[in-house]
Amino acid sequence: MTSTGANDLFSVRRAGVLLHPTCLPGTLGVLGSGARRFVDFLAASGITVWQTLPIGPTHRDLSPYQSLSAHAGNQDLIDLSELLQVGLLADAELAQPIAESRRQLLDIAAQRFFDGHQPSQSGLDLAGFEEFRAKNDYWLDDFCLFCAIRETQDSPGWLQWPEPLRDREPGALTAFIDQNQARLARIRFEQFLFNHQWQALRDYARDKGILLFGDIPIFVAHDSAEVWANRHLFKLDARGEPTVVAGVPPDYFSAEGQHWGNPLYDWQAMAQEGYQWWLERLESQRHLFDLIRLDHFRGLQAYWEIPAEAPQPRYGYWVPGPADDFLNACFKRFPDLPLVAENLGIIGEDVEELRKRFDLPGMTVMQFGFDGSTDNPHLLHNHHPRDLVYTGTHDNDTTLGWYRSLDDGTRRYVNDYLGTTGEGMPWPVIEAAFRSVCSLAVVPMQDFMGLGTEARFNTPGTMTNNWIWQLDWNFSEEDLSKIIAEAVTRHGRRPSD
Repeated sequence: MTSTGANDLFSVRRAGVLLHPTCLPGTLGVLGSGARRFVDFLAASGITVWQTLPIGPTHRDLSPYQSLSAHAGNQDLIDLSELLQVGLLADAELAQPIAESRRQLLDIAAQRFFDGHQPSQSGLDLAGFEEFRAKNDYWLDDFCLFCAIRETQDSPGWLQWPEPLRDREPGALTAFIDQNQARLARIRFEQFLFNHQWQALRDYARDKGILLFGDIPIFVAHDSAEVWANRHLFKLDARGEPTVVAGVPPDYFSAEGQHWGNPLYDWQAMAQEGYQWWLERLESQRHLFDLIRLDHFRGLQAYWEIPAEAPQPRYGYWVPGPADDFLNACFKRFPDLPLVAENLGIIGEDVEELRKRFDLPGMTVMQFGFDGSTDNPHLLHNHHPRDLVYTGTHDNDTTLGWYRSLDDGTRRYVNDYLGTTGEGMPWPVIEAAFRSVCSLAVVPMQDFMGLGTEARFNTPGTMTNNWIWQLDWNFSEEDLSKIIAEAVTRHGRRPSD
């Protein structure tokens, strides 16, 4: 079976940018004027695809790949100034440290909303709220209950909750709901607000000719609403502890391999339910994005299973995944599913055959091309039209940082292959990516800005100083957008050309 959804988007050459919304500056939240300003910059630059990382609520480590939910939006992205404009908050209420009072401010806004202040001209009315709740009932109530319980516990991880709540005993959940109506209402309202602002942003981007490109991590965090509410779909023991966890063996992202710690699916149980859990997950992301990357696609063919008690990834082993059976179910439900396969890391021919059977675009990364092998799939002359090319990803150093870190021999190889002296780096790599036959070329915003290692977003296998870099608007937007637009046009990446 082949897919059709991504094909339509890859029928023309495009240029894209990779920037997570948390990288946009804004103490009040970014889904309002801050995000619109970035969209305006992209439109002026000729960029027609904005790729983000997963946009769910995070744990304290801020990793978007370890979210509290596979469906919910990150409430910290909600732009509180938008609530000021519709009377749900007042000026005086925003004149305080937002990081310390955000939950309190959203409590105030929720109370006003449910007390009857519903500015219908903005779309924030009770009818819209009830419609949102009905459309998302397959995940919303469990998520709100999960988050509400977390807020009341000294140890937020659900394994440490009192057993009746941990094990979802009906009587205990009913009593908790009765005692926490206002808290639950506020969390539902936060998700309604997030959805309202995200859809407004998506409409704004669409009007500018820009598509939103999302990301689904193949695995979910153990401390998440989905695992707590669906323990039978994961490899857990009677108490809820993972018996095995996810990771990867050593590869070019990490010489030691990676121990992610995510619980692994019981794919047999998933299949018995027709993969409904996954189909619902795809449904919610289709509502948010025009294109979706499936992170760690190779895990569908086989995944690295590590015994939970093992401290190092090397103790793991490969286990067959659901492969064709799963993807057939996905495309039967969503024939136009706009899916991209993240096929980086240790990729065997069996993984590529699975991707090609479903005609899914894959990824190439310029930084990965220079190992000395002429058949390296990341080298320009080995690219394919329907794939994506990146200068680097969120898991790499910036291209300038990468180039500076190369040994002399590899740097000469890069220069010779690209026909450059290295002057003006990273632009020779950006120009090469734009020159590629790949239909979509994606460049991290840090590369467009010519930033070095100080702007790296994530270093796999480390736990500190990740996910915190933010864009500083202290540059000439007009000058940079002109430079980007000229390169986009030069390489035929304006869809209207």
